Amino acid sequence: MSKLSADYSDFVIPTYGRFDLDLERGEGCRVWDFDGREYLDFGAGIAVCSLGHSHPEVTAAISNQAARLVHTSNLYRTAPQAALARRLVEITGPGKIFFCNSGAEANEGLIKLARRFGSATGRHRIVTFEGSFHGRTMAGISATGQDKVKKDFGPLLEGFHHVPFGDLDAVRAAAGEGTVAILVEPVQGEGGIHPSTAPFLRGLRALCDERGLLLLFDEVQCGLGRTGDWCGWHSITPDVEPDGVSWAKGIANGFPLGAFWISSKCVDSRGPLSDLLGPGSHGTTYGGNPVSCSAGLKVLEIIERDDLLGNARELGRYLADSLRALPSPPIKEVRSIGLMVGVQLEADSLKGPKTPALEVVTRAMQAGLLLIPAGETVVRFLPPLNVSREEIDKAVATFREVLRTFHAVE
Repeated sequence: MSKLSADYSDFVIPTYGRFDLDLERGEGCRVWDFDGREYLDFGAGIAVCSLGHSHPEVTAAISNQAARLVHTSNLYRTAPQAALARRLVEITGPGKIFFCNSGAEANEGLIKLARRFGSATGRHRIVTFEGSFHGRTMAGISATGQDKVKKDFGPLLEGFHHVPFGDLDAVRAAAGEGTVAILVEPVQGEGGIHPSTAPFLRGLRALCDERGLLLLFDEVQCGLGRTGDWCGWHSITPDVEPDGVSWAKGIANGFPLGAFWISSKCVDSRGPLSDLLGPGSHGTTYGGNPVSCSAGLKVLEIIERDDLLGNARELGRYLADSLRALPSPPIKEVRSIGLMVGVQLEADSLKGPKTPALEVVTRAMQAGLLLIPAGETVVRFLPPLNVSREEIDKAVATFREVLRTFHAVE
């Protein structure tokens, strides 16, 4: 056991099933352990490092701002927060932004928005979906449609109704008189890379308009370029406008930052929806601090300047097609949208002491390739948006050799 591993065992609460790997540094699409061994990182911090590790321009933006002003609290205005809010509104549509620190906090904000929106009419219930993931807070796990995250944490926050993902009839049946909103991931990430369909999203928008509900998109994993569009749902259908959107992960290349957008188009007797959370209704100590917002601004600038949306679309297709060309079994299906790629494994073809996904990811790590499991049978490929074709070729070749170790591939 390494000293680092021993310190974690002795001093860090064991809430994570960590892999046996101690990382020291990273650059671009690669990371190195303390022995100097190189790994190709196709997890990118779980879709966080949009520009790869230690991007020099992001590092400079963080350093320059840290030398000027790190924190003021949200009692005062700072230029980076205003600039990033403006940019996110330009990307998304007319509305306003709240900054926080994580995706879970961003979704908490949307849930509070829905509760306040419904308070005047006595509505508070929110429809969410089986297989969804909305964070690890009490509201987040209550909203999440996976039983494993709820175990031993009851009683949960009341008011969430989970229905099958993609089933518009089930949504319609669940959205009764007490319902105020629908919260959906346009692409289920933790659930195994399941994109929704255009008819489904359009149907949700029509149902919300019909019944006076809010349509809320959780884009924590799929937003801000990951699918090849600024707005992940635009990769599915650009003609749907939500009432609220949550982000985090790729927004600041690993620097802690989350945000949610509220539309100004929705108006009730109290005024625009974007002003419904007034002074004292919501807050955070660290959210939107000058350093994190400077990082976010630089990330969005580089994605636009270097056409990384186009790169995500083009190389996302290339990655998915390359994986589909691998033998089946053990690959059952490859689901993809931009640089969100999920490989569905055939469990019977991959025998080992762990679940198929964990077994494959562990062996891939040992072979120098970092991947992310999703459930028991899905492996996610989530490389940086500036990944190269050569890096994809190397990752796919390594993955093929990993599958060969199960003696299931010719």
